[in-house]
Amino acid sequence: MASDNTPARILVLGIGNLLWADEGFGVRCIEYLAENWALPECVHLMDGGTQGLYLLPFLEQADALIVFDAVDYGLAPGSMKIVENDEVPAFMGAKKMSLHQTGFQDVIATAQLMGYCPGQMLLIGVQPVELEDYGGGLRPLTAAQIEPAVQIALQRLRHWGVEVRPGRTATGDLADPSIARDAYEAGRPSEDAACRIGDDRFFPVKA
Repeated sequence: MASDNTPARILVLGIGNLLWADEGFGVRCIEYLAENWALPECVHLMDGGTQGLYLLPFLEQADALIVFDAVDYGLAPGSMKIVENDEVPAFMGAKKMSLHQTGFQDVIATAQLMGYCPGQMLLIGVQPVELEDYGGGLRPLTAAQIEPAVQIALQRLRHWGVEVRPGRTATGDLADPSIARDAYEAGRPSEDAACRIGDDRFFPVKA
């Protein structure tokens, strides 16, 4: 049951690009959370993808924010790191891996400038193993951190007085089922049929 200290509106956000291997970590965390845990209406689960400033209205409505993302912390591949509150914007832009990170750092900075940034923020990040694999799925070390990352988020929600229990959370803000993790990774063409990191048929190596 919610307590007097429970944030009235909590946004749990997964960001990243599913098309670039471990970049999809944050989105897969949200997918897993929605499929396995039932959360009350005060918690909004959202696949933020690479939407950048389009996410600003959702931050405006939130009193607390939890973000899942793949972040280059310079740690060993597959390592997880937790960052909170005022440190979150700095880590989101510490080392850009893709345009989505620049975009989300801008979202937080804009929300702060306009005076409606969530009062409490938690970034649950994993050091990616592989990014340069177009159409690729999560690498095993990265995928293994989905469950631990979700447990950290659930622990924080409980700390805030939110009731969490096994089940499912209905939300219209997840990726289409056709690109859910199982369907996406199982349907990937072989390397012989699809370009990955550089295909000699199209990008021949110079002698």
